[in-house]
Amino acid sequence: MKRKSLQEIEDYYKNKSYGENKLKKVLSKDKEWVRLYKKRKQKLTKSFPLTKTEQRKYVMSTNKDYEILKKIKQLKKLKLTKKDKVLIDLIKTQLEYEWRKYLIQILNLLLKRYSKK
Repeated sequence: MKRKSLQEIEDYYKNKSYGENKLKKVLSKDKEWVRLYKKRKQKLTKSFPLTKTEQRKYVMSTNKDYEILKKIKQLKKLKLTKKDKVLIDLIKTQLEYEWRKYLIQILNLLLKRYSKK
């Protein structure tokens, strides 16, 4: 039997239409996902420690997630334009369990802004 990755397990439940809160609950009950997640988290947090808030808020199941958060933190220390700050905030939402809702919010805002013209 082929071993699944964290992403494959998450995608399986997402395809079954589990929302943000339900997805988090169902993943926490999936023994294979929990085992893989703990193993991955243990390995990655050694090289890049997370705050308690970051641990609760973000999935952080891949090396790329840590790389993204590291770059976001570097950028937050710089003097960014307002537009770049908004872009960074949007990128950060992509690390959350239910990242699609933020994309929909931004798209709705844009539709509202440009449909008035």
